[in-house]
Amino acid sequence: MARDIESVIDTPAQPRARGAGVIVAARKRCANRLASLRQEGSAKILLPRTHTPDLQAIFLNTAGGITGGDRFHWQAGAEAGASLTLSTQTAERAYRAQPGLTGRLETQLTLAQDARIDWLPQETILFDGCNLTRRFTVDMAESARLLAVETVILGRAAMGERLEQVQFSDQWRIHRGGSLVYADALRLEGNVAETTTRAALLNGDRAFASLALICPQAEALLAPLRATLPQSAGASLIRDGVLAARLTAPDSHSLRQFLIPALTLLRGAPLPKVWTL
Repeated sequence: MARDIESVIDTPAQPRARGAGVIVAARKRCANRLASLRQEGSAKILLPRTHTPDLQAIFLNTAGGITGGDRFHWQAGAEAGASLTLSTQTAERAYRAQPGLTGRLETQLTLAQDARIDWLPQETILFDGCNLTRRFTVDMAESARLLAVETVILGRAAMGERLEQVQFSDQWRIHRGGSLVYADALRLEGNVAETTTRAALLNGDRAFASLALICPQAEALLAPLRATLPQSAGASLIRDGVLAARLTAPDSHSLRQFLIPALTLLRGAPLPKVWTL
């Protein structure tokens, strides 16, 4: 019995990162202004000085990445008529997790009537042995406008990394006017380095992006968007006012060469400075 107690004392639980951030934009005096801001733990929200009409915010994970047992929760809202652009300071990193421990990252967006949010985080890089569950949920009014993108990198090609044991789950749920209009689910498990070589999956590519545009003008932007995409990508109007696209590429730099023009087109304005190639 004494030996069991001693072993517990000698192997304390590893510290885990926790973070939460909340930001809300409001339309006041013909300008987009900060209505509320809260941040705690390893989650920080930066407000860069810009000359753009929208309010821009940059999310930052000061823990440097996510591993098993970490918890991060981002919330953002745009009140009636407000415009908010969100990005991240750098790529998020999902590091090797201890057995049985899952890292969790949740993002919730709320858009009131005639509001707009552009959700433009930089890439998420998966490392061998990672275990990450990510959830993206949106509740938007009928007249609101949402542009959202998520990019995943399957190890750093320049470093010769291979993902032989990965657990990654990504869930999208977008409601407009109280109805579910877009749902997407992705799960990667096991030896990703082998399974993604199949033609029906990524055909050997190691970077991919999912994007969605939900607004009344979505149909008019479908043809121009397709003109910017490579042959390996696809874009569809899956229902009235809902445009979705998927892009793949050998690495993150190649993917950005197509993704930046596509997002610029759909956004109708340059991307935040953190996206500069």
